[in-house]
Amino acid sequence: MRIAVVQCSPVLDDVRGAGDMIVERLRWADQEGVDLTIFPEAFLLGHSYDPETIRSRASLAASAIAALCDRVTAFRSTLVVGAFDLVDGQVFNSAIIIEAGRVVGRYCKARPNEPGVTAGSEFPTFLRSGVRYGVNICNDANHPDTAQRMADQDARLILYPLNNMLRPETADRWREKSLANLIDRARQTGCWVASADVTGMSANLVSYGCTAIVTPEGSVVDRVPELQEGVAVYDVPSC
Repeated sequence: MRIAVVQCSPVLDDVRGAGDMIVERLRWADQEGVDLTIFPEAFLLGHSYDPETIRSRASLAASAIAALCDRVTAFRSTLVVGAFDLVDGQVFNSAIIIEAGRVVGRYCKARPNEPGVTAGSEFPTFLRSGVRYGVNICNDANHPDTAQRMADQDARLILYPLNNMLRPETADRWREKSLANLIDRARQTGCWVASADVTGMSANLVSYGCTAIVTPEGSVVDRVPELQEGVAVYDVPSC
């Protein structure tokens, strides 16, 4: 299975703009024979640690996801894209899995570190091109048990949508730790690991970007350079 993990600048409160970026990448993915394309955490409307902003964006998620689905029906590549999501009055930090314009599943962050966000309790896995995969989100990478839940269901690949847009001093502390966590989760579970992160400056925040593909042995086989937009691509074996 050919996977592509996207590193890009964040797009805040602009469903059309985020959709344009996604469509552009999916068009490229189909040309390159990519089976699975992954965007960063909460990419569709933007990430935040402000409770009011989070809930406001979550209230718009259903219509934003529906609009995105309408735009991606013709593409072959499975899309994984993040959004704050409102379900029965509760806000979740979700990764939405979309195939041919249809939502086929979602994973809700099990270890949310955003105020007011409810922890997910389900650990679904999905199958694409002979490879079973699951999703963890950003802070989940600090917790070995969330990755193990995927490995215990015979997942061979764990996806990590990230959003490391942080205050500069915090970003500096996590600059190496983010990749080290991914390597640890790969070695722990024996799974391939792939992450997609934002990059650049936003207000007084910075993300260096930690977009990489890691083998089960912990080797980084492709990575987008820090502070650059781009895509890492790799063919993950089915067995």
